[in-house]
Amino acid sequence: MSAQPIKMYSEKEYLELEREAPYKSEYYRGEIFAMAGAGHNHNRIVENLSGECYIMFKGKSCRTYSSDQRLHIPANGIYTYPDLLIVCGKNEFLDAKKDTILNPSVIIEVLSESTAAYDRGEKFHFYRSIPSLSEYVLINSQSVAAEVFRKDEQGTWFLASEAYNSDESIRLQSVDLSLKLSDIYAETEDLING
Repeated sequence: MSAQPIKMYSEKEYLELEREAPYKSEYYRGEIFAMAGAGHNHNRIVENLSGECYIMFKGKSCRTYSSDQRLHIPANGIYTYPDLLIVCGKNEFLDAKKDTILNPSVIIEVLSESTAAYDRGEKFHFYRSIPSLSEYVLINSQSVAAEVFRKDEQGTWFLASEAYNSDESIRLQSVDLSLKLSDIYAETEDLING
């Protein structure tokens, strides 16, 4: 028996399907990938980050969007849903539907066992082509660990901040924000500290 060819979709077809779908899917090079659900710690961390950012950005020009906000990266054609986006200044949208962001300043991904390698590797490579992106943050959902990667003036990315104990903090320089790991990991369960 021969393998069935994979159906390929245009970006336009993907967006038409995605905007009507009852679940989220990512898109890359003509293929559509259904997204898996997240566990308790992952969801708790995203909510904690969203809450901390909301308090810090209230009345300022930056705001957050959680994992239901689609991001498009024109340089490589990917459509994805980061765990948390921080956008500063005016939103830039793909089109008049205003459901796909183009200009994040910071992207935060919460690592799970199944996504950690992708989020650290290929996905980070994709994200680096976003001109507005200044920082990329990885938060582990299985142990207390956070890393901040920052782009310098020459466009080179480097590890700028890291923390591995709940009494430490990470610093997001581009949005003038410090986050305590104790706040990020509040009400999570069964994590390894440091």
